[in-house]
Amino acid sequence: QVQLVESGGGLVQAGGSLRLSCVASGRTVTSYTMGWFSQAPGKEREFVAAIRWSSSSAYYADSVKGRFTISRDSAKNTVYLQMNSLKPEDTAVYFCVANRAVITTRPADYDYWGQGTQVTVSS
Repeated sequence: QVQLVESGGGLVQAGGSLRLSCVASGRTVTSYTMGWFSQAPGKEREFVAAIRWSSSSAYYADSVKGRFTISRDSAKNTVYLQMNSLKPEDTAVYFCVANRAVITTRPADYDYWGQGTQVTVSS
């Protein structure tokens, strides 16, 4: 089992920045893919970004390309999502995810989920 704990959410004005963190524990994640999904009220979960731990290869949703950056710190077993130029439409709960396969954008392909952290962007 892999446990994921997110932090770093909050309230920010449009144009501002936040950095989300996700600490993984329970198993070594060096062969895993880790990433982030978002879920706004009344909407389904959407893929945001993911990274292969071993290669640092990353993939982003079109809506966040150029604004968000995913990275990982092996020493801290932590994956980050740096969110810049935030927009009100980025408002959502952000979930950290992990699986032992390649990067995928489908929620059902991820075995492990964190509890989520709220990001609210005011206009």
